[in-house]
Order: sequence, then C-alpha cells, then structure tokens
Amino acid sequence: MTQRKIIHLDCDCFYAAVEMRDDPSLAAVPLAVGGEGGRGVVTTCNYRAREYGVRSAMPGSEARRRCPDLVTVPVDMTRYRAVSQQVMAIFRDITDQVEPLSLDEAFLDVSDVESHRGSATLMAEYLRARVREEVGITVSAGVAPNKFLAKIASDWRKPDGLFVIRPQDVNEFVRSLPVEKLHGVGQVTAGKLHALGLATCGDIQQLKPEFMVDRFGRQGLRLHEMANGQDNRPVVVTRNPKSVSVERTFSQDLPDKSASDGVVPALVEDLNRRLARKSRQKPIHKLFVKIRYSDFSTHTLERVREGIREPHSEDFAPLLAELMTDTARPVRLLGLGVRFRDDEAPVTQLRLFD
Repeated sequence: MTQRKIIHLDCDCFYAAVEMRDDPSLAAVPLAVGGEGGRGVVTTCNYRAREYGVRSAMPGSEARRRCPDLVTVPVDMTRYRAVSQQVMAIFRDITDQVEPLSLDEAFLDVSDVESHRGSATLMAEYLRARVREEVGITVSAGVAPNKFLAKIASDWRKPDGLFVIRPQDVNEFVRSLPVEKLHGVGQVTAGKLHALGLATCGDIQQLKPEFMVDRFGRQGLRLHEMANGQDNRPVVVTRNPKSVSVERTFSQDLPDKSASDGVVPALVEDLNRRLARKSRQKPIHKLFVKIRYSDFSTHTLERVREGIREPHSEDFAPLLAELMTDTARPVRLLGLGVRFRDDEAPVTQLRLFD
C-alpha cells in the first residue's frame, strides 16, 4: 500500500481574518465576530482578543467583561462563503481529492500529485502562499501520513504556520501527545482515561487493544490505533469536479506575450497529467485561460471546444491571442484549464400549461 500524503489546511480565525482584511483598522484591536447585544455569542475572534481569554461560543457579555476594549462586528455569512469558495478553489488547483470539513478547513490527499517534486510540504507552502496573496488571509497547514496526524500538525504552529510529521517520526511524535489530542476525546472520555492513569498516547501504547475495547467499547480500538499514530480513514470527496486547471505564478514577471507563449506547452503537459489521473473519462466542454498581469489585474476567457480529449498548446493559442491584446504587458501568473460537460444534470420538460 502506497504511503499516504495528507495535508490539513485551516484558515486562521477565518471570519475575523476576513473582517480584518476588508477593514485593516480592525487588525490593531481585539476583535470578535458575533457577540453583539445582550444575548449574543462570540462566533470567532482574532488573536488579540484571545490574549484576554475571549473564545468562540463565549457569551458576548463575558467576552466584554474580560476585554473591555473588545470590538464586535456582526456575522456576514454571505461574504464568508464567497471567500471560502475562493480558498477551496485554490486547494483544488493542486488535487481533486479535497474533503472540506467546514468553510475554513479541508483535508487534501496529495499522494498521487507529481507537481512540486511530489513534495507535500512544498505543496502546502505553495497553497499557503497563494491564499495569502490572492485571498488576503493566512492559512496554517499540517502535513502527515494520515488525517488524524495532519489535523494535529496544522494546529502545532498556528497562526500562519506549517508543521510536518514524517512517517519515520510518527512514533516519537505521538508518544508524548496528551490523550486530549485524540480525535473524539472530550472532557468525559479524558476523565475516564486519566482515572485509568492514561495521560499520554505513550501510556496507551503500553496496553493491549483488548484492554481498551473492554473499557471503551468500539471507541477503545480507535483510541488505541490513534495513540499508535494509525488512522486509515480516506479523504472523502463529495464534490463532482466541474473543471480541471493548472496555473503558475512566476518569480519574475514574463516580459511579453512571446514569453507567455513559451511556457504554455509545460502548462498543457501538467494539465494533461491531471486529466489522465482524475477526469479523462469526462467530456470536455470548454477551454479557458487565466492571466494576472504585473499590476495584479486578473482576466479570464473561455470558449466552447467540444470533442477534445487531450488538449494541446495550439488549442489554447487562440484564447491567449484574444485575451492578450497588449502583447508587451508583463505577466505575473498564467493558467489554463478545461470545463466538463455535465451529462448528469437532470433534464426537465417545460409544461405547455400551468
């Protein structure tokens, strides 16, 4: 069995981060999203507020008692969902194997991804940089052989951090982990574990699985596996991909259209690798190109191109020529992609009369 490479990405204080991005003056104050009025509850808060002991799910009155200078703003879910869609779209530029857990976090299985030299660490750095640059918020990441460890790792160096647990380091890492870090262990289960003298994963490692099953039922086996750094849960993808794309941000701007044309073959090669791995069987409906110029303005263009099974550079050439009317304009980012025809969309017939 191939060793899994899992990345867990978690936006830092997501709702508050969006508010601070859109109003930079809020970054200098302790901020809570929600918690307004007499009965309001804090949804999330920035790290300045957390220094005062303000936490999510805390009544607004308690939060203001702990932090008299707390600034509160109302929850704006429409805006947060839009930002979440941006972030998840960036994650899916690396792999289709994405399992969102909420608006602000997701697991990625990058075991079969060949870009970035096949390094999950480099992929995580790339994704964090793109979210910072394109969305304007920070993301913490954990890289590990399984979901349990990746989620722990993403919290290890928050905020705006990256932590990697290599397969050869798993045993040493989990040995000293408090039992509270185990997935599904709340206050009640933690109390039962402590009552048995089990404070760390290392303590559980000394026991036979049968002992844990006898004390905790089916959960006991799961606890024993996690305490030994084991987690066989796959990344569960519930989204049917509607497109596949690749893009590249250049360390030095491409000086003109001629230079942009020169990198298209490599991008097409990357695109076809992704198509072969994930979605070659799906019928291509459109081709599209994306350009970000040196002034950060971004432009896209797509055209219907039915019947293409494996795109070539010349298929994208007309779109690039149509989009890049100023051939001497420096290019910071170039992307190519395909959109699929949705053959699974329900067909409805309009009635002649209501």
